[in-house]
Amino acid sequence: MCLAVPMKILSIKPDGTTGVAEFDGVKRDVNLTLIDNPCIGDYVIIHAGFAIEKFNVEEAEKQLELFRELAETVSGRND
Repeated sequence: MCLAVPMKILSIKPDGTTGVAEFDGVKRDVNLTLIDNPCIGDYVIIHAGFAIEKFNVEEAEKQLELFRELAETVSGRND
């Protein structure tokens, strides 16, 4: 199963093709070549290390909350 994760761009390298994005304290290097005009502070969907779509802030916060709820549910299971 593949999962795309919403993350916030924290920094962009001078060449503009890569940067660092964060979700709940987890930071990852990401490739930014697939989105137009990436900016620090943008929320993007990350899949396989690539930013594939921008999100507006409201939608990003909704998606992030769903991911947090899912993580809590999964971590609380006793399989």
